[in-house]
Amino acid sequence: MLDYSQLETLATVLRLGSFEAAAQHLHVTQSAVSQRIRQLEERIGAPLVQRGTPCVGTETGKRLARHAQEVALMEARVTGAQPDPLARLRIAVNADSLGTWVLEALADVPDQLYEIVVDDQDHSSNWLRRGEVSAAITAQERPPQGCSSIPLGVMVYVASASPEFMQKYLPQPVDKSSLEAAPMLVFNKKDALQDIWIKQNFGVIHRKKSHTIPSTEGFVTAARLGLGWGMNPQVLVDEFLADGTLVRLVDNSDLPVPLFWQSPRHLTDSLAPITDAIRRVAAKNLPPVDK
Repeated sequence: MLDYSQLETLATVLRLGSFEAAAQHLHVTQSAVSQRIRQLEERIGAPLVQRGTPCVGTETGKRLARHAQEVALMEARVTGAQPDPLARLRIAVNADSLGTWVLEALADVPDQLYEIVVDDQDHSSNWLRRGEVSAAITAQERPPQGCSSIPLGVMVYVASASPEFMQKYLPQPVDKSSLEAAPMLVFNKKDALQDIWIKQNFGVIHRKKSHTIPSTEGFVTAARLGLGWGMNPQVLVDEFLADGTLVRLVDNSDLPVPLFWQSPRHLTDSLAPITDAIRRVAAKNLPPVDK
């Protein structure tokens, strides 16, 4: 049987990034934190924390901390008690979902503590596969082993730009040569939506110029101001398309991205409140996923 105070200390060190911060949070001395981690490492027979700034977990340490958090979640669910800080629910979410509808779902379960990891929808399930989160919103339909996958709906993206940008760079009809010369917006290096849209409509294009705008709202604003064209969530640009502030690059070319809620099956009961909230709010905001 593992010592609960040692597990709690490990999870706190990895969440806060230092022994000093963990000691302050747990109201113990820093030497007590070091002793608990050392004793736990001796009990497990492997290093659990990579000392540094910040401290990070080894693969074993991350799995053990996640196990401690999942146990705390299940205990809180069974007893109906106020969730312990250790029961902080870590979820991987794509930025556009976080910026449009997910927070409403989280607010529907107000007694739960959250830690949100933001990653691209094509990569968020990797956090679940590595055991570093307890749930993920992802574009990957097939879940990691031992996990369930629930369809949430479709996030529709619109290739859009300002009229002035279109006049300067992309006179109608848009073609491959004009796209190669037109600055493009990307969220980060993982953002493949623009490339997917280009491939579907024009084939492969080389020498693409791009701005990196790692903000959902900033992405829309950049398009409105004429910095470049990009794939914007329809829910955020409908009003701008209606008033002419933004225009579609190509008619009838919107890109649907199905989204799924994935979590370990053994946490189904513990996560039921947040799963229900996620499904309810998604159904209100997203078109259904086609079967």
